[in-house]
Amino acid sequence: MNHEFPLLEAQQGIHELTAAGAPLAKTLAAVAEWAELMLPQALVSIMRFDPEKNALSLVPNRHFSPNYTAHMQDLVIGPDIGTCGRAAFEKQLVVTRDISLEPNWAPFQALAQAEGLRACWSVPILTANGELLGTFATYYRSPALPTQEEQNNLARSASLAALVLLRHRDKQHHRTQSEWHRSLFFNHPDGVYEFDLEGHLQRCNTALERITGYKSSALLGLHFNQFIAPDFQELTQSAFDAACSGQAITYETLGRHADGNYYQLEITNFPVIIDDVIVGVYGICRDITERKQQTDELRLLKRGMESSPSGILMIDAQQPGMPIVFANPAFYRMTGYEPAEVIGNHSRFLRGRDTDPKAVDAIRIAMQEQRDVNVTLLNYRKNGQPFWNHLVVSPVFNPDGTCTHFIGIHQDITHEKEQEAQLAYQATHDLLTGLPNYSAFTEQLNNVFQQHQLDSSNTFAVMHLDLDGFKTVNDGLGHLAANQVLIAVAQRLEGFVQHPDMVARLVGDEFAFLLTTKDDHRENTANLARRILTSLAQPIALEGQLVHISASIGIACHDVSIKEPYSLLQHADLALEQAKRQGRNTWQWYRGRKAERVKHSVGMRHDLHTALIDGQFELYYQPIVDAVNGRMRSVEALVRWHHPTRGLVPPGDFIPLAEQTGQIIPLGSWVLHQACREIAALNAHSENMLCVAVNISSLEFCREGFLEEVKHALHTSGLAPQQLELEVTESVLLDGTDPIIELMETLNTMGVRVAIDDFGTGFSSLSYLCDLPTHKVKLDRKFVQKTLENRRMAAIVQGVITMAHHMDMLVVAEGIETRAQQEDLMHRQCDLLQGYLFARPMPLKELRCLPGLLPAHVANL
Repeated sequence: MNHEFPLLEAQQGIHELTAAGAPLAKTLAAVAEWAELMLPQALVSIMRFDPEKNALSLVPNRHFSPNYTAHMQDLVIGPDIGTCGRAAFEKQLVVTRDISLEPNWAPFQALAQAEGLRACWSVPILTANGELLGTFATYYRSPALPTQEEQNNLARSASLAALVLLRHRDKQHHRTQSEWHRSLFFNHPDGVYEFDLEGHLQRCNTALERITGYKSSALLGLHFNQFIAPDFQELTQSAFDAACSGQAITYETLGRHADGNYYQLEITNFPVIIDDVIVGVYGICRDITERKQQTDELRLLKRGMESSPSGILMIDAQQPGMPIVFANPAFYRMTGYEPAEVIGNHSRFLRGRDTDPKAVDAIRIAMQEQRDVNVTLLNYRKNGQPFWNHLVVSPVFNPDGTCTHFIGIHQDITHEKEQEAQLAYQATHDLLTGLPNYSAFTEQLNNVFQQHQLDSSNTFAVMHLDLDGFKTVNDGLGHLAANQVLIAVAQRLEGFVQHPDMVARLVGDEFAFLLTTKDDHRENTANLARRILTSLAQPIALEGQLVHISASIGIACHDVSIKEPYSLLQHADLALEQAKRQGRNTWQWYRGRKAERVKHSVGMRHDLHTALIDGQFELYYQPIVDAVNGRMRSVEALVRWHHPTRGLVPPGDFIPLAEQTGQIIPLGSWVLHQACREIAALNAHSENMLCVAVNISSLEFCREGFLEEVKHALHTSGLAPQQLELEVTESVLLDGTDPIIELMETLNTMGVRVAIDDFGTGFSSLSYLCDLPTHKVKLDRKFVQKTLENRRMAAIVQGVITMAHHMDMLVVAEGIETRAQQEDLMHRQCDLLQGYLFARPMPLKELRCLPGLLPAHVANL
């Protein structure tokens, strides 16, 4: 009993040390002392096993020197490593009677001898399932072998040491787990907290204070719904109840901050279970307000990108090769590719053989410099079809300023490009024949002229061609047939030129060649003119009949005296006029000053074209008065040209030219519309409604669409049809009376009256006058000026007045300049008078300011 009591007391002390969590070295020292009570001569050694190193290390104690202890660290276990190394390896008792004779101790014999150690008995320290924890050994100062009882005591000591080591390991593990949990709880960036089963807060971390705005002292013991928006409390309570029933649940709710604002919360609740009993609820929450906003913005942005009609690509700028990471549906529709063929690849698959390398380089450089780029380039769809792509590439930067992506906006502008090409073609080509037009010809002429200024080794010539008698073809066969003739002529002419020469249709039946030559240019050009005339002499088959046509050609070669390129075309035009005068169906060179008069006309024609564009024309108005009382009955609109360098150009200088060139059509249209607008505006501020007479050339009057133009002028100006009178000459009857009479009757039905101007100067038959639905004739000034001196002329004037009155027509006498002329015509019962005696033609502002609208001497008549 006396022997057992100290052992039990020592053993109890070991258990108390273990329970108290005493340092392991102290507890193991107590185990060694307890063992030494049973083994009085033994020097106890406890070594701990490190499974990671597969090695043993001696626990320091009072029996062994520091040197020996140091050498007994990290000894790898094995069958030939001392006594403890072998015991640990074999997991059984190993006895070394004499260390000096044991081969396994060979590496340590000197150390053992210095320490005074001769024998060693060692058993492994094992757990119940055989896990190695270390070794328990006893050393002796002399060789010795253990008895059975000593072996049993070794085993008992190893078991107690195993218990101590296991308890220590469990406590270490528990302490580690606690520290991990504590660190996670208090350092977690999200709010972490504990509830009891009633929903009252028991504990929380600082993140929850930051999220809610409340201090933990204000939160503890309160129910969670006190911090939830009213409309979301039922949802939050339901989620908490689910956690209390054993579920782990994540949901979103709306929290109420300490400052009164509401914020979006994401909460995870899960039960705390101890011994299969739910004792509380853990919660983790985070403020997702900003994330929700970003998510909504991203969702909106994505919807916008996906619904955009433009193709959108997003490229990852951080990855090698910059792969595509997003493409919207419009891009797939535009290119024909599938998502699997696009995502992860580089966008170079859109390029093809005609993709402009400069555009590709511009994109590459801009991406290297991380800036926007805007290019238009030719790309290719999956099926190989090319399309014009207007591409805008922009960098995307993160908050740190790093470019993370590139956005590419693709717009298929093929249709717009085609329209541009079509408009460009139409702007430079004649739509009927397909030849370059006047604009393209003059531009090329200017380019060739400029090149010649730099390099005069080549010379060039202009050939101006006009078809002879084409009007006859047009009038006899009709407009469509005439167009077919022009097409056939164009095809023949086109066969005579090769690049860089050009043939163009200038206007109507006029064509022009631009020819570059080197040697014998005059002879070569003359030969070409002969060949062209020969070709055009061949009949043109048209609707079952052969049409014969010829042409006149004027040629001008460039020389140093020509300072402007358009002068060459003017010279060719002058030569063309010379060819016409020589009988047509021939060609002529430009011969300088012999055609100076025609040259003036060519210049005037060009200026007239410019005047129509620049608005250099103005309307003057001359009153027409009653021959008896002198009251103004109407006015005649007369066009005036304010030339920028020549001043006021007389109508006699440009009206015949306009009629000859066809420019009378746009000029006459302007006069008609302008007169209607101005007189309508004047009448709107006057009690007396003024009528206006507008001169209409025969070319205009007989032109298809003239009636519609009159209607349009009246409609847009607001002028009443009864306040418009159209003056035409007898020449309108040259092309047949039936259509003219029908047009006059239609105008008369509308309320627009028609007068015959310059009556008696034409060559029409008097019999036509019976059929014309006109109410007025105007005597030309040639008759009026000679009435007082020439008896025969006076008889003609009297005859016209008498004849007109018998046909219910009024008569207007033009050119009244003297009182004697006025009185003579009054005596002959002329109805209306017009001339300088009453008023000169005046601009609208003077007409508007005219006192009583007439001079005083007229008003007194």
